[in-house]
Amino acid sequence: MKIPRLEDLILFENDDIIVVNKPPFISSLQEREGGDINMLRLAKQYHEDSQVCHRLDKETSGCLIIAKNPEAYRSVSMQFERRKVKKVYHAVVNGTHVFNNLTVDLPILNLGNKNVSISRQEGKSAETIFNSINYFKHYTLVECQPVTGRMHQIRIHLATQKASIAGDEMYGGKPVFLSQIKRGYHLGKDQEELPIMKRFALHAKEVTFKVDEETEVTISAPYPKDFATLLKLLEKHDS
Repeated sequence: MKIPRLEDLILFENDDIIVVNKPPFISSLQEREGGDINMLRLAKQYHEDSQVCHRLDKETSGCLIIAKNPEAYRSVSMQFERRKVKKVYHAVVNGTHVFNNLTVDLPILNLGNKNVSISRQEGKSAETIFNSINYFKHYTLVECQPVTGRMHQIRIHLATQKASIAGDEMYGGKPVFLSQIKRGYHLGKDQEELPIMKRFALHAKEVTFKVDEETEVTISAPYPKDFATLLKLLEKHDS
């Protein structure tokens, strides 16, 4: 995988804050196993005092806020803590689902080792609002607004609605293959078909927060190539 330069990912920048369009397959922070490239390391190469203000799952692409100094980091962290940051994600889910301001309010228990479950007894409160944006025959493009910020929140909340994210095998999602949606599509003998997206279809589309006392900004991240390709093929073959 080609290592990107942070400056090529920037969507917004001022003296205190950078918002980047995080590519898929890059961790937000250093992983325990170490070694691989991560967004914090890329940010520190660009500006040495950088701190990543929140996390996106390694496979998730989209808006990631980075602070250039401790004051900005504190300000953004407080906004997250007080639920003042508005986050909008887009997900392609298996099946056709009509979500019209559906609020899923199910507590999430962090089991450790990147595993979570729904637990009404021991879980921490977790709330997500879902709206369907675009319908295909076998899939739906859904807008997801997490009110809280629990690990895997959108992924597990969608799974509870029998609307697992395409490709999210951890939560029952199945990858999308061209042969499933395109009539008459046949692979050559001995050819193995790869899914259209090699990850789960989740993108952090938009983030709204205050960059200073007076100024609120909304930053939007274009779809990466794999997500855009999946939507294009669904529109063409699954409408």
